[in-house]
Amino acid sequence: MRKVFRKAAVAGTVMLVVVGCSHGEPTHPAKGTSTASAPTSRAQRSLRATVPKMPDVVPPPGFEAVSKLINDAVAAEKLPGAVLVVGHGGNIVFHEAYGVRRLASEPGLDGKPAPADPMTEDTIFDLASLTKPIATTTAIMQLYEQGAVRVDDPVQQYLPDFNLANDPRRARVTIRMLLTHTSGEKDDVELKDPWGLERADKAEGFRRAFTTPLESEPGTVFHYSDINYILLGALLEKITGETLDVYVQRKVFAPLGLQETSYLPPAKACGPHTIRGVAVGWAPGEGTEPDECPAGTWSTELLPRIAPTARDEENAADPSKNPDFNYLLWGTVHDMTARRMGGVAGHAGVFSTARDVSTFAQALLDRLAGRPSEFPLTQATLEMMISPQQPGHAPGQLEAANTATREAVATRPNTRDPLLAPRYPAIPGQNLRGFGWDIDTPLSGARGRVFPVGSFGHTGFTGTSIWIDPTSDTYVVLLSNSILVRGSAPISDLRGEVATLTARALDL
Repeated sequence: MRKVFRKAAVAGTVMLVVVGCSHGEPTHPAKGTSTASAPTSRAQRSLRATVPKMPDVVPPPGFEAVSKLINDAVAAEKLPGAVLVVGHGGNIVFHEAYGVRRLASEPGLDGKPAPADPMTEDTIFDLASLTKPIATTTAIMQLYEQGAVRVDDPVQQYLPDFNLANDPRRARVTIRMLLTHTSGEKDDVELKDPWGLERADKAEGFRRAFTTPLESEPGTVFHYSDINYILLGALLEKITGETLDVYVQRKVFAPLGLQETSYLPPAKACGPHTIRGVAVGWAPGEGTEPDECPAGTWSTELLPRIAPTARDEENAADPSKNPDFNYLLWGTVHDMTARRMGGVAGHAGVFSTARDVSTFAQALLDRLAGRPSEFPLTQATLEMMISPQQPGHAPGQLEAANTATREAVATRPNTRDPLLAPRYPAIPGQNLRGFGWDIDTPLSGARGRVFPVGSFGHTGFTGTSIWIDPTSDTYVVLLSNSILVRGSAPISDLRGEVATLTARALDL
């Protein structure tokens, strides 16, 4: 992240906050200048503090119902707060923050009791599994465009450690199967023992991903698995010779101008606040604020803008084996496997703002539509990624799913609104996945009940979601830290209702 100042209105005051040091090239370097990142001094930070806040977006009529829905969810303590961005027709038509990002029951940065922090439009969120399509899949498809990988190649061709025992089933697992969650892999690697808690152990995370037994025949069943994307991250690092965080910063985030999107590995933290441990948890205390943060680091001055997710409760049966037990996860990734691997993994670890995620979505839509775009993949590659790609995919599956939806509405209408589709997936047993993107599966609730089958998106465990509809040139980005509310129910229904009411507000 480059150091960029923004003004955030909080409780009637103006607070200056700073985005961490650059991980890669400037987005648009001047002619004759180096694209290498330069450290930023305190003097430079003072000069940059005059950058004005981006103008607020005036919501169009019709979004009152969307705001009421989210405000009611906050009041009911389903989530502490959220930021919603809606794009339509090439423009942001709605951008609003709701609720708070840190609860009054949680400590402030000095470790002492503090009032709740209001949610702001520039809040930085742990994207959780949005990392999969935004970072990892985009990067893998760049390798595809370069001819460095082919999607139907076996994984063991690139990662021999994936099949050291010459298991014939593992030999059939392909990159396509990893990208579409049809590899036969389990949900996640084993986490019952305390590996990676005292000291980050990326190699052990990879070893477990390479050796976890398959639970079904490759290419036969859709089963969402983090292991698939841990493997894709390992594959990318093997081919490029770069760590995943460095590669995506340089080749995905920087070309798109995503200045507030990055992995935040604790080992690369720099600044005035302490990151406790090597993989887990923020702790109160004075860090070191050097005159310059080296290139390739991130500044803990970001922490006031980051939405905490939960307390570290790993190894609760024996907390003595987790030195960070009960510390608030604030600026460190919530996902347990990604934390144990040091904060950088193919399935989770990226942090971003709703505005940056919307920039990604808009660039993707622009590329698909043939409009000028900085999206780092071609139109043909994107069209492939967002169409059904699971093994056994066939022409006409989208049309069949939409036909099934219309027939279901006619025979089993939704009692509240007879125009709304009743089920996901539209055809029972027909799970449609693109490369990295969900199209029509039991996980497609964030689509709502108006956007057609053929729109696509993804969700994240921390309370994040994105849904994109090329047909209407629309996207919905909803970022929250819903898991901060202990015991809260999943917000699957809320995501879907937000998408539905948004589509209605746009007369889709």
